[in-house]
Amino acid sequence: MTDTPASPTPPVHVNAASVRHFRYYDLLMAAFVAILLLSNIIGASKPSYVVLPDGSEWAFGAGVLFFPISYIIGDVLTEVYGYARARRVIWTGFAALAFMAFMAWAVVSLPPADGWPGQAAYEFVFGNSWRIVLASMTAFWVGEFANSYVLARMKLWTRGRFLWMRTIGSTVVGQGLDSLIFYPLAFYGLAGWPPEQLYQVVLSQWLIKTLWEAALTPVTYVVVGALKRREGVDVFDEGTDFTPFAAKV
Repeated sequence: MTDTPASPTPPVHVNAASVRHFRYYDLLMAAFVAILLLSNIIGASKPSYVVLPDGSEWAFGAGVLFFPISYIIGDVLTEVYGYARARRVIWTGFAALAFMAFMAWAVVSLPPADGWPGQAAYEFVFGNSWRIVLASMTAFWVGEFANSYVLARMKLWTRGRFLWMRTIGSTVVGQGLDSLIFYPLAFYGLAGWPPEQLYQVVLSQWLIKTLWEAALTPVTYVVVGALKRREGVDVFDEGTDFTPFAAKV
């Protein structure tokens, strides 16, 4: 005779400070940091374009294709686990970005072995200036905390209803700040980035990221619902200290 598996515990409305242990929190943190780093390594510096019906070209940053997934994971973290635990993940991502920048600088600065032909390409791909590094880290920090704060506050205001409104609304604010900070701070005045292209990229980044969020809303609903059932929790940030610099959960 075999035991019948217990059905998942239904989510319970709890205060953020009253929960401690989760089964999937660390996996979401790992996915968040991985997507964040890969998006910054592979796609952040490359402008691409699409051809519009009138034959003109509309520029966008290549990293926009995958980076918004980190924002969706950030929404899931805040919605399920609360702002305080999302704050830990944001700081973890920030530390990972800082280490990535230091490692890239150290590796690129090392003299190449005689005969190795890849130094120029290596410097081009990984040798970001400290201006780009600063822009990336500043934009990430501001955008992610704005996204998490808006979503958590809207959850209280709506009493947990209208998840689609909260995820899209927080993305409009967070991704808007991210795009508005990163591209001008990183590339304004540089060769290959004329002002009109820079403005196009900022606007297209904001628009595409928001459309990404809207398009993946059904997936967000499924993931959030499954996590709430499996974790047996639905955190509302009542009494949470929303400062980005607090460490308490």
